[in-house]
Formats: sequence, structure tokens, C-alpha cells
Amino acid sequence: MKKIELKNIQDTRNFARDFAKKLTAPVVVALHGDLGMGKSEIARTIIQTLRGADTVVPSPTFTIVQNYDGISHFDLYRIEDKSELVEIGLPYAVQNDITLIEWPDIAADILPENTIHIYISGDGDARTLVIK
Repeated sequence: MKKIELKNIQDTRNFARDFAKKLTAPVVVALHGDLGMGKSEIARTIIQTLRGADTVVPSPTFTIVQNYDGISHFDLYRIEDKSELVEIGLPYAVQNDITLIEWPDIAADILPENTIHIYISGDGDARTLVIK
């Protein structure tokens, strides 16, 4: 377990850039935290670090999944039934891609044992990350 204190959004982006450089597929990163804690910002920065700063990275809140040539970004907030996880391609992504998952709790049964869990909490612009 590792705990990281971030003072602002720039610190969050810097963390995500450094973290991205250590990722190789297949790997799963599960992003936990309340609304507005920066899950999408971390995912966006990881994707842009690995696929180019000009990569457009919309939040997958409504599309549920976005793919970026070997990086899959899932937002499972609106998933109500575990059977939907197969339909959206999560098992395939977990086995093949760098897979970033926001709101991962519903997928707990299919996440590999070596999933990197990042728990995000904060106050104002400051964030605390706990990485397991």
C-alpha cells in the first residue's frame, strides 16, 4: 500500500503521467472515489500520456467504454447487472489491454488478483491517493 498526497490538479496530472509510464498491458487500474474526486482526470492523463497529448478523451459516463488502441477506459457507474460486463467487452479488455475502470465495484468478481486499486479522496483541490 502506498499513500500519496497531492496539492492540486497539476499534482494529480503529474502523478498520472508518471504512473502511466509504468503500465504495460495487460493491466487493470481500478479507480475508486466519490463524484468529482478526479477519476476521469487521472484516466484522461494516463491515456494522453500513452497515446498523445492531443488525444481527445471524453468521459465514458454515457458511452460506458472508450478504446484507444490497446487502452480501454470503462465507466461502470450506470451498469446495473453484472451480465452487462460481458456485453461491453470488459473480460476481453482485462486480459489484453491497459484497462482503466471508474466505479469498478460491480466488476470485483472478474478483476484479476493483480489489479491496481487507486482510492481517491480529497478536500478542495487537494487529493489523497491510496494505491493497493
